[in-house]
Amino acid sequence: MVKECLLFQFDNSYARLPDRFYASVYPEPVEGPVLLKFNEALARELGIEAELSDPGRLAAILAGNVVPQGATPLAMAYAGHQFGSFVPQLGDGRAILIGEVVDKNGTRRDIQLKGAGPTPFSRRGDGRAALGPVLREYILSEAMHALGIRATRALAAVATGEQVFRETPQPGAVFVRVAASHVRIGTFQYFAARQDVDGLRTLADYVIERHYRQLRETEKPYVELLRAVAFAQADLIAQWMGVGFIHGVMNTDNMTLSGETIDFGPCAFLDEYDQMKVFSSIDQGGRYAYRNQPGIGQWNIARLAECLLPLIDEDQDKAVLTANHVLSAFGERFQKQWLAVFRRKLGLGLEEEGDGDLVQGLLAAMQEGEADFTLTFRRLCDLPAAEASPSQKAVEGAAAQNGHAGDTFLSSFKQVEKAKEWLVAWQARLERERGAPEDRAKLMRATNPAIIPRNHKVEEALAAANYGDLSFFERLLQALERPYEDRPDFADFAVPPKPEERVLQTFCGT
Repeated sequence: MVKECLLFQFDNSYARLPDRFYASVYPEPVEGPVLLKFNEALARELGIEAELSDPGRLAAILAGNVVPQGATPLAMAYAGHQFGSFVPQLGDGRAILIGEVVDKNGTRRDIQLKGAGPTPFSRRGDGRAALGPVLREYILSEAMHALGIRATRALAAVATGEQVFRETPQPGAVFVRVAASHVRIGTFQYFAARQDVDGLRTLADYVIERHYRQLRETEKPYVELLRAVAFAQADLIAQWMGVGFIHGVMNTDNMTLSGETIDFGPCAFLDEYDQMKVFSSIDQGGRYAYRNQPGIGQWNIARLAECLLPLIDEDQDKAVLTANHVLSAFGERFQKQWLAVFRRKLGLGLEEEGDGDLVQGLLAAMQEGEADFTLTFRRLCDLPAAEASPSQKAVEGAAAQNGHAGDTFLSSFKQVEKAKEWLVAWQARLERERGAPEDRAKLMRATNPAIIPRNHKVEEALAAANYGDLSFFERLLQALERPYEDRPDFADFAVPPKPEERVLQTFCGT
């Protein structure tokens, strides 16, 4: 009877790969599973039938105490570069893929339990997860989805009724993650490290069939696979940069072939703009700082290219030359996508040669003025196109209209001279745009969020949850559902932190 309250229509393709790709392993039952949050809308999208009248039964399945019919639980094998150092075997140390479903759009999606117990890849770990990191991943993944950025999704969070021991004892939980797949660059590195060319080819063919079926009939499918993954990651990182997102741990085992954001450990969003900002407590050298993310993305793609060399061409010199062309294309693609993102943020529909300098000028003013990233761009949406000529009059005119919006914009900056100069240049640039100012403002508001998962609000939700109060967690999720709208009931989530509220470090939670 327990199985009947949650029905998955499983079709498990990864489990049909050779057994060296994974280890078969069952979740380890927990003492007292309690359902904390279930994403009903996502369940419907996935075609999962859930009987919500008995949350206890749901919790038993989602925590791993009961394995649903049709599941083939497994822990995936992979390797990876962690902060630049290669580890030849990592694998799912606390995550178990229970199976795959094909959603209502025809897309195959993984269902994975994080914190479901030890696996052969646990490396002396307990295979468990603490409540804080589980709820953090729930918040961040759903926030990224609402922002329109590709990311893994949250199906459920379940308390285990047990404690996990990190620096201190903490309540345990299981996170139910949904992903287009969990194949990572590190998965390819696992087989490359073992010189298993047949495994590499099998994995590449699998990824092409699952994610890039249009490449099946191309002349050089493995070259095109590398290019497709490179472009997907370039596009993704450009979107991260546009919302001030810092992933925090861009190891090769945290970069998917599908182009989804994955593993929300020490990630965070910028408050005041600082291009070298780092939140992760383990990133002592700033390897994954905000500004460094595009370069690290390209570095990671280079590691994938190394794995694919035997498949690209039998002549290694030719294979290296081909791969290097793709790596160069990554940089070009990122620059194009990054500029497109920031053009939209500035309300620019036309493309002009100096637009990149205009963007950099604003970022430089924000850096000097310690301006809040999200608030600066959101306030810019309230500025009408100046009718005056490109001069100081433009700033004054913008400020005089629309409730002194220019003054409000400048109030984000501790030092305003560069911001004033930039505002004049921006107003001059807008004079060459087409369309009504109100239409431009509407488009800008659809690009510049009013609400993001601000770090201090996330920490507040997690602190309350550790004491059994999920009310702030629920309210934060509601605020993040429609991030591009001004919603008075959630205005407090749009306010930057006070100095004493600032979050200076974030933690992985493993």
